[in-house]
Amino acid sequence: ERPLFARPQPKMAGAGRVWRVGVLLLPPAWRLRAPGRAFGAAAGRGGSNGSGRLVLGAAFALGGSAGLCLAARQRLREHSAAELPAGSLQLTLYQYKTCPFCSKVRAFLDYHGLPYEIVEVNPIMRKEIKFSSYRKVPILLANAGSPLQLNDSSVIISAIKTYLISRRNSLEEIVSFYPPVKTMTEQGKEVLEYENKYWLMLDEKETKRVYPVKEVRVEEMKWRKWADDWLVHLISPNVYRTPKEALASFDYIVREGKFGTLEGLFAKYVGAVAMFFVSKRLKKRHRLRDDVREDLYEAVNEWVKAVGKNRLFMGGNQPNLADLAVYGVLRVMEGLEAFDDMMVHTNIQPWYQRMEEVIEKTGV
Repeated sequence: ERPLFARPQPKMAGAGRVWRVGVLLLPPAWRLRAPGRAFGAAAGRGGSNGSGRLVLGAAFALGGSAGLCLAARQRLREHSAAELPAGSLQLTLYQYKTCPFCSKVRAFLDYHGLPYEIVEVNPIMRKEIKFSSYRKVPILLANAGSPLQLNDSSVIISAIKTYLISRRNSLEEIVSFYPPVKTMTEQGKEVLEYENKYWLMLDEKETKRVYPVKEVRVEEMKWRKWADDWLVHLISPNVYRTPKEALASFDYIVREGKFGTLEGLFAKYVGAVAMFFVSKRLKKRHRLRDDVREDLYEAVNEWVKAVGKNRLFMGGNQPNLADLAVYGVLRVMEGLEAFDDMMVHTNIQPWYQRMEEVIEKTGV
């Protein structure tokens, strides 16, 4: 099939909570507020039939190409595109509740107050995205005068952000600036990547308005890429770190998934065992330490250090796209031991709480 949107790219200008270790005795405030969590693994090309397919389907509920990662359920606004005024974007997000890449997109849309509908995709059959040759989530269907499909979380965010800032080009023209390209992984697997996906396609005047100095844009792009290329790889090894944690994680999956009683029991126990061993392979693949928590703590504190003490967010007084990306990835661990440990043993809490507050405020 012809690659989507493979057009020439344009010339661009510079192309307060209390966290406690004993969470079972006294859960932190976020756990009392949030309704329960679910997570799974990165999406791939199907699996075997029967019971094996069931476990793989549950594991594949995370979406993306970052490996088997956890994501947590969060409160999802059921926005109706029909309520939008004439001429506005009409958006439909095809997602797994449990996907960190979908979480990034939701954080972006909510922060910018963009109404959208949600279509939950069954992680086993994926009938909901049967219309698409692109078999991963998130997929965003956007209508700004004509229907359009956007793939890849970072492309979705960059394209929609560009459209919000600059109305010189149609959304279809903007999406064409992110052409898909087939590449090979280190393992020799062919994957689809997208050019320019961390760029906003702005002219010189718009660029200076959004990024007063070049370093601001470079910093944002660097940390968006870091969230995709490194931070997300730390999730699965941490949430499946021990048999107990793996079982707790799959308990969430089963409670939030579409499983019958016997299917749920099978997915919970067999899936937990499988993902415990998969997490060990991921730890080796990404050269993580024996105690994978140390890698998580180091990464999180590296982010906090980059934000610095003199800024509320990396974007200054308001989050930029890097803030939204990091927040979107980290919040998928909410409700699990790894998240509690991260809050206790790193300096992330103040920034994380500010992100929650600003998204809740602006998303209303």
